[in-house]
Amino acid sequence: MSELIIRGSENIVNPGFYMPNRISLAAGKALHRLLDGRVCYLVDPTFPPTDEIMEYLKSHDVEVEYFDFRHTTSLAVREQIRTRLDAGTSVVFLPGQVAKWRGTYSDVPSPFLRHVGSLHISPVPLFLGYYGNTVNTLYRDCADVDTHEEFCILPKLAAGPQTGERLMAAWLEKGAELFAAQPLLNTSVTTNLVHALKQFPATEIVDGMTHNSLSHIKALGVSMAVAGILRKRDDKRIGVILPPGAGGVIATLSCMLAGVVPVMINYVSSAAAFASTVRQAGLKTFITSRKFIQKLPQFAWPPEEQLILVEDLLTRTPKSTLIANVLKAKLLPASLLCRMYRTDTRKGEDEAVVLFTSGSSGDPKGVALTHRMLMANISQCACRLDMTGCRFLASLPIFHSFGMTVNMMLSMMTGCMVCSYPNPTDARTLNELIKRYKLTLVCATPTFARAMLRRAEPDTFKSVRYFVMGAEKLPPDLEQEFIEKCGIYPMEGYGLTETSPVIGANMPEPERVKGSKFYVPGTVRPGVGAMLPGIAIRITDVEDDTRELPLTERGMIWFKGANVFGGYIGRPELNKEIFRDGWFKTGDIGQMDLNGFITLGGRLSRFSKIGGEMVPHEGVEQALTEGFALTPEDSGVQIAIAGVSDAQKGEALVLLSAMPQHQRSSEANAILQDIRTMLADRGMPTLWAPKYLVPVEAIPVLPTGKLDLRGCKLLAEEALGIQS
Repeated sequence: MSELIIRGSENIVNPGFYMPNRISLAAGKALHRLLDGRVCYLVDPTFPPTDEIMEYLKSHDVEVEYFDFRHTTSLAVREQIRTRLDAGTSVVFLPGQVAKWRGTYSDVPSPFLRHVGSLHISPVPLFLGYYGNTVNTLYRDCADVDTHEEFCILPKLAAGPQTGERLMAAWLEKGAELFAAQPLLNTSVTTNLVHALKQFPATEIVDGMTHNSLSHIKALGVSMAVAGILRKRDDKRIGVILPPGAGGVIATLSCMLAGVVPVMINYVSSAAAFASTVRQAGLKTFITSRKFIQKLPQFAWPPEEQLILVEDLLTRTPKSTLIANVLKAKLLPASLLCRMYRTDTRKGEDEAVVLFTSGSSGDPKGVALTHRMLMANISQCACRLDMTGCRFLASLPIFHSFGMTVNMMLSMMTGCMVCSYPNPTDARTLNELIKRYKLTLVCATPTFARAMLRRAEPDTFKSVRYFVMGAEKLPPDLEQEFIEKCGIYPMEGYGLTETSPVIGANMPEPERVKGSKFYVPGTVRPGVGAMLPGIAIRITDVEDDTRELPLTERGMIWFKGANVFGGYIGRPELNKEIFRDGWFKTGDIGQMDLNGFITLGGRLSRFSKIGGEMVPHEGVEQALTEGFALTPEDSGVQIAIAGVSDAQKGEALVLLSAMPQHQRSSEANAILQDIRTMLADRGMPTLWAPKYLVPVEAIPVLPTGKLDLRGCKLLAEEALGIQS
């Protein structure tokens, strides 16, 4: 039976109106005692509590009042509650069963939270969280092992509007606080990986090019041998320039076993971006392979004396040494291996891996993912996903935070098979691998996913349980085409390198709860998913960071949680701008609904302030895409909006166009006038009309398919002779 820990009993108000995010029998009994039994329980039979709770209430002759908020006015419910409070009796709303998917944080349906706001009674929030000490048991329904419940009585909310939003904010902050306090997060990723590889020794890492495989236990043994070589060096950080697969796993794990921080190098970046990465991370040594060097002749490779080649490492290491280390990995206990490599000396807030942002709007920025951050996000993902028999397609590069945390770390930590392939643009081969190995979890950008869909048969994705898309917006037409052609619902997710990276994702629709009229959906469109457990969100005014907005109003998104980073490497001035009281300012514009689903409105860098109003670049691009009747089959990105300084209105919009009909500069004025008319006909504000047209041969994009925002802005400024 789960242990119950009660916190915040000093916040008890008697009589008071209590609103729990969920309730258990143990928590209900404890609250009843704290309120001296002077309690009336409100139950809505359209989402009833569990049978055991209702049986307990009946057997103890506890006062219960039933109501259906859908057919009862707010005034009537208010009077019902006020009558009890005035008589000295506390009122507790008992949330029912509305959710059947993993890792939910609330059993209160969003319509009722909106209803609570119209009662105009200040509630006392109650938060019940379920925690355990293994990677996939941090929240309820995550595993069949012992957990403990933490039942927290929070301070009474101040009177005022939008009570439902403020309840949600209170629950989320307490959940993030309790999650961050879990001992698991202060352990070592390296230690946990060693234990996991020992626990799942036969699990394979399959090379999708050669179809050769490497078992977890052999990967551990080879990594131990390589770590012995790396330990003799004086490097604090080593760059890893390798694609996803066994080589990337061994290089990363070898560094971690040797007490060296692996820095994952973006091998499709420009020479300037790579030089910036090397300088910021202080790198003088890199691990790569000769084969990979041959495949990327265009990359600005470091001097040969700075390279450690995997092939040379393995050929120069005596076979007897490799065999001995594999035998050690097989035969010695995980705890002894960890002591031999002193893995617990690097844990918690110590650097585990360093990644660099894509640099779409400037120089790449270094993000140190600590052991704590990685353990937090791995745990959060494992709570939300059903990892039973999961088989990963790993085509995203390991310099991408999702490729690192989910495809590499999560798969190894949970003993899941991985099929790796280094080219995420080779759609035909990726589809063949999915069918051949019956892969269940596929991650891709919408750009790559569209190419896969074009080459897919109706049964190509038959085995796929989760097809997750991120890094760019999921177009509605692509989502619909996946559903119609392959019968699979693509799940748009959201994350940032700075958050390790996953914040949330849409999920398959859950099983309905018998007897409940309400449920928390798996997907809300056009949202990017419900937040993972253990993360809190704040919304502020875009132009005034000190003005907090209700969670359901659009504004600047801030996050707090154990998976959130502590600042960019070597950027103290920038870090001052993006952190306040432990909250991280993302630069994303958006809002959250009362089921916890986030909807994005774009990056702040993708807005222009024109005449005092914020104009969204993506909104203009979408309107122009529809107006020009551009289809996904058009070759590449055809248009992009950039913002430039303007003496009259502060900023002006520039349309970069690679469309053939826009290439004559002499026709620019007529084209712009047609665009203004087209936007006006669609009900768009006048401010949304581009002031300038710049014909270009191609729109700058990053290898992931995302717009190269910096490149677009530079093109616009150079064409117009504007100094930034």
